[in-house]
Amino acid sequence: MPSFSKNSLEELRQRIDLVEILSPHVRFQNAGASFKALCPFHDEKTPSFVIQKGDKHYHCFGCGAHGDAIQFMMSYLKLSFQESVETLAEKFGVPLEVKNEYEGPSKALLKDALEKSARFYHFCLLHTDEGREALGYLYNRGIDLDFIKTYRLGFAPRSQLFQDYMRTKEVNDFLLDQTGLIKTVQGRKRDFFHSRIMIPILDVMGSVIGFSARKTSEETYGPKYINTPETQLFKKSKVLFGLNYSRKKIAKEGKALIVEGQFDALRLIYSGFSMTVASQGTAFSEDHAQALISLGVKFVYVAFDSDAAGVTAAEKVGHLFQKHGIDVNIISIPDKSDPDQILMQKGPEYWIKLMEESTDYLNFLIDKYTKEINPKTPAQKTELVTTIAKRIREWDHPLMVHESLRKLARLTNTPEQMIGIDVEVPAVSYKRSASVTHQSIDPDRVLEADLLRWIFLAGESKPELLELARKNLKPEHFKISCCKRIFVKYFEALDLDKPRDLLAFTMDLEKAEDQLFLSEMLQKRINLERAKDCFFETVKQILEKRWMERREEIKDKILNGKLSEAEVMELAKEFDQLKKQKPKIVEVESSNSLS
Repeated sequence: MPSFSKNSLEELRQRIDLVEILSPHVRFQNAGASFKALCPFHDEKTPSFVIQKGDKHYHCFGCGAHGDAIQFMMSYLKLSFQESVETLAEKFGVPLEVKNEYEGPSKALLKDALEKSARFYHFCLLHTDEGREALGYLYNRGIDLDFIKTYRLGFAPRSQLFQDYMRTKEVNDFLLDQTGLIKTVQGRKRDFFHSRIMIPILDVMGSVIGFSARKTSEETYGPKYINTPETQLFKKSKVLFGLNYSRKKIAKEGKALIVEGQFDALRLIYSGFSMTVASQGTAFSEDHAQALISLGVKFVYVAFDSDAAGVTAAEKVGHLFQKHGIDVNIISIPDKSDPDQILMQKGPEYWIKLMEESTDYLNFLIDKYTKEINPKTPAQKTELVTTIAKRIREWDHPLMVHESLRKLARLTNTPEQMIGIDVEVPAVSYKRSASVTHQSIDPDRVLEADLLRWIFLAGESKPELLELARKNLKPEHFKISCCKRIFVKYFEALDLDKPRDLLAFTMDLEKAEDQLFLSEMLQKRINLERAKDCFFETVKQILEKRWMERREEIKDKILNGKLSEAEVMELAKEFDQLKKQKPKIVEVESSNSLS
């Protein structure tokens, strides 16, 4: 996350109207000094979700949900911390000052330019002679006017009309260049898109951040689809097309459907399958997978073309999710067809049938490799089973690996011990983090981040957690410096009764490293129903880990051979005493009113 200046965050905090933010999602009743509503986080018939007038926090007296505007956007709308901050800043017109970062136009200006261009392209499709031909192409594909207007499809004309129009809207060439809408060729400014149908690419809040453009004639230069080049707003290896339409349902149901093309995705979403996403003309990446995993996805359907390239891509995408312990089913698409055509010709019912008949990932792997390695001889069967077993062992979750190997044995009629199930226990390996910190995953960092996550996301609604931390943990228990600083600062704020909402706390963090850590830490979701048990276990693990480390330190000093006999005896006594003093958690009583 960028390091925003304290002044801009303070201005944003002052301008936020919590009721205005929540009103589109919660129906409030004016109740004197407060607003009341049915809680959006659990089912109830009597309103127990309350915001005191003038306050910047909500609280539910039924389920204990508690937080500020940012926490609501993260918990309910499933936005990241950075997305929440930037969305609020855009809504309340607060320019966010970034310290020592990108110095180009603000994201608000870039989005405004892209929004104006989307309106221009949409108008050209519906109301110009050039657009009429593209409109006919869409009608022939079964795309009607309602579909076009719903997804704001457009058309980029061949003429220089686009640049002339944008200048009348006070969008200069520098902005057009920064949004990827024009390019310089031999000293001349040319439209990046022309003679193509324009499909807006939106961020999670529905703002235009780029375009995918499809040619309708072979006379148009270039590939069938081209996307906006990389910009400050648009990173194609990270953006999932359609996620803005499907995010809420994916988060609610824990299921996602992945397809190849933008029209496939839009047709499925339009037909009611609003859990659909597509990559941006690039290979589906780990970043794409993580975007869905962060929403809590537990099951993924993959529906790619049935040609060799599509089957290979489906294998890679399935592997990305199975690797993280997420079940995958592969939908079989008929030859020379795609989801768009299937829905147009056979309707949603047939698509539902294809989903119901989809193949689980392991059976898909066996079918795929059987076509490449015919297991008619012992050597070929050995190669087939070994190849698939090796693929399975690359997954991170030991139980997923174990159960999949057992299933492989059953499906291929191979004794389990021949696959090595009884002699090899799969282990979870820590891999390099994909975060911008570029640090290897550290068990101490993971453990301490878990503790802080519970404090920030559950501490206000379950104050017994804060008391448990206060009675058992000290700053010296933390090995990760940013975690120690954040822990100390939180309890200082608690003791001084200073604001501890996420925005106020972020403002108080002087180091960009701490802001970034807080943002990344808050991406992971928590289960409030298990708050006490999970928090207790985390505190216990930290104390026991430090206790074991202290014992090892003493042992190493004794064994290094550099101490006198008297020093060794003193350390031996300390070791024996420490061994008898295994950490015990000082427990606290739960707060009945808030738990």
